[in-house]
Amino acid sequence: MARKYFGTDGIRGRTNEAPMTAELAMKVGQAAGAHFLRGEHRHRVVIGKDTRLSGYMMESALVAGFTSVGMDVILFGPIPTPAVAMLAKAMRADIGVMISASHNPYQDNGIKLFGPDGYKLSDEDELAIEKALDKPPRLASAEEIGRAQRIEDARGRYIHAVKATFPENLRLDGLRVVVDCANGAAYSVAPAALWELGADVIAIGITPDGTNVNDGVGSTAPEALQKKVLETRADIGIALDGDADRLIIVDEKGKIIDGDQIMALIATSWQRRGLLKGGGIVATVMSNLGLERYLAAAGLSLHRTAVGDRYVLEAMRRDGFNVGGEQSGHMILSDYATTGDGLLAALQVLAELVEIGRPASRLLACFEPLPQKLQNVRFKSGQPLETDGVKAAIAAAEQKLAGTGRLVIRKSGTEPLIRVMAEGEDPALVALVVEDICEAVRRAV
Repeated sequence: MARKYFGTDGIRGRTNEAPMTAELAMKVGQAAGAHFLRGEHRHRVVIGKDTRLSGYMMESALVAGFTSVGMDVILFGPIPTPAVAMLAKAMRADIGVMISASHNPYQDNGIKLFGPDGYKLSDEDELAIEKALDKPPRLASAEEIGRAQRIEDARGRYIHAVKATFPENLRLDGLRVVVDCANGAAYSVAPAALWELGADVIAIGITPDGTNVNDGVGSTAPEALQKKVLETRADIGIALDGDADRLIIVDEKGKIIDGDQIMALIATSWQRRGLLKGGGIVATVMSNLGLERYLAAAGLSLHRTAVGDRYVLEAMRRDGFNVGGEQSGHMILSDYATTGDGLLAALQVLAELVEIGRPASRLLACFEPLPQKLQNVRFKSGQPLETDGVKAAIAAAEQKLAGTGRLVIRKSGTEPLIRVMAEGEDPALVALVVEDICEAVRRAV
């Protein structure tokens, strides 16, 4: 069954335009609530959000939907996505909801759903909810309508849980850390957690106003972090995205460190400490070939999946891995979390920085990446990848790269974009084949 509303990471779109309307949010609450009404107990949903202006509207609509089918609602306010997943399980909720469009601009919003186990919903659950969206809801009787309440200690619970993953014998005393919270969901919890562990914290992106989430700050705009790290002579910089499930690092020299290098460090660190499971890690087809070669030299494997942290997590759970992630910065450490958690992953890097005593520029330069180029092409409608011109350009590129590199072409699951990535030994050839394919897509649209 084709998906009508759910993408690779929940439902997402521009607010007040289909599908991301208050009407749909209420229907999602009704459909998801009814789907998880299982048993005779009093059912409960927990809801968090990031700092977008539309969060108030979407939150109210979801509350109306869930309470109308008989579910009680607990509201957390602005809090990271991984906190919602963690608290859904800890508070014995039947479902968890995060209102966020992650790294997208404030005009967009999204709805992410988690089951009672803290994991994102299965394809079967999402399809069942989609099917129910087009049917009249099963409304509760007047006496069974749910109640809603807001709790104030959700952030404190999350800070405590994240700090518990940091080695007890280590502290961050004397370490100057710049943290960029993207004016998003982690604007209070990330600086607090780092300060409580002893770091000298310099925080940016901590003044959300509803319209500045991810605006020139955060993991998708690391220039502000680079500037602040150099300006303050910090030891390291940490950038999160709007809902704090993504991490990008800047070393003390201002160099950006992507998810591949972070995964390489965590994998070998955990291998040394006897914590790594599965004999390797899980990453997507976008991860650099240099990461694969580095892990192989350490006797570890790299299991690749389709793009999307849900696919990474599926492979981790199926095959027994406990470290996985994406080059873009999603890090899943399944011993501690059921979804990507940027702050948690950052603490693992900081622990290694303190214990080994090397500067970040040396610690996080695990391997030399192969030349890689990623370019996005926006389209309005249709299926540009199915046109003869684009197919021919892709075939020609594959022939040119044969034996020296690889090519990944995909349609984004969250935006109307075609993503074209190539890597290989020859940077000029890599750039050429990417531009040829992008030009063919432009002609097709």
